[in-house]
Amino acid sequence: MSMIFHVDECGSTNEWLKHYCENHEAVSGTIFYTDYQTQGRGYSCNIWEAEKGKNLTFSIFFLPKHVPANRAFVISEMASLCVKYMLDKYIPDVSVKWPNDVYCRDRKISGILIENVIMGGKIEQSIIGIGVNINQTRFISDAPNPVSLAQITGATYNLSTILDEFDEVFKNQSKLLDKGCFDVIHANYLEAIYRKDGYHKYSDVYGTFEAAIQDIEPSGHLILARTNGVLSRYAFKEVTFL
Repeated sequence: MSMIFHVDECGSTNEWLKHYCENHEAVSGTIFYTDYQTQGRGYSCNIWEAEKGKNLTFSIFFLPKHVPANRAFVISEMASLCVKYMLDKYIPDVSVKWPNDVYCRDRKISGILIENVIMGGKIEQSIIGIGVNINQTRFISDAPNPVSLAQITGATYNLSTILDEFDEVFKNQSKLLDKGCFDVIHANYLEAIYRKDGYHKYSDVYGTFEAAIQDIEPSGHLILARTNGVLSRYAFKEVTFL
């Protein structure tokens, strides 16, 4: 069992865990979770909505072994797969929406925010913040498509039990990463990707178009094949799924 800390309320689990690690010799795999974040966030300062005591909001301290800075995306792949594999036990049709949101069908059930420290050309440490919608049944923010485990199944769940299950999955997947099995993790990520088949609508700075996912590079760049055969390469936030 990993070292797990809990408080009823905090600003941000990522910030709490960073502060803890600055003042203590933290063990890789240490988890901090809270019943409620007052400043929960996603990428680009987006707010993560989570009703108090209803969902999993937690962060993990991770010391990767020998992950070069140019392969940092493998940590994102691993983390999103951990959430998917945890949820696979409870519901079908779980996928990973590039780069690391977790979806059930066409609705978002989990978001991930990763903050890496790079030293000497490699990832020195990672703080992986994760929010998973578990027992919340009503969402009031303007997020377009949230969904929870309870909404999908009609059941309620013990949050500590699910967190323990995630911990076990994370241990297994992080061992795979530490063995240098980057290509295995990447292949599993591609297999789990949302919209991996067929043409779908997207938009970029030039307008709306239809395309199929051609590839996702180990760097994290998304390659879309348009209906006319032209390939387009995108970094995160350069293209929108419609």
